[in-house]
Amino acid sequence: MAFINDYDYRVVIGETALKVISQVSEEVRAAAEAQAQAEIAGYLNPKFDTEKIFGSNDARQPLIVMYTCDIALYHMSASLPGKMGTEIRKERYERAIKWLEGVANGKIVPTGLPLATVITSTGERPIGSTRYSSDKKQRNIW
Repeated sequence: MAFINDYDYRVVIGETALKVISQVSEEVRAAAEAQAQAEIAGYLNPKFDTEKIFGSNDARQPLIVMYTCDIALYHMSASLPGKMGTEIRKERYERAIKWLEGVANGKIVPTGLPLATVITSTGERPIGSTRYSSDKKQRNIW
């Protein structure tokens, strides 16, 4: 099952306009969605587990869904003749990228996204988390 469905697009574009932009081709739409997910993953990979973000349809983060639609629509609209309706697509794309850059820089902290983890000898922990420890106290008598 795809990460994005028809209902998700209704938030950002009408049904008729979606058919025009996707040129009534499921292949074009699937390619644009894959490109959008890859672009988003590029910003989120250092801190978040993008396989879980895009792999789970149970608890999808609403902003990730919306921005995936916006970016996919932007890529689909690039191939339209006469650049029909591209101004709104460009504006929404730029807003999505600005948000993703804020997340990547740590200025925006989205809720509900699974953190990327690293497996260490002591177990699994989030990437970028700091673990404090010290050696055993020594009692040297000289």
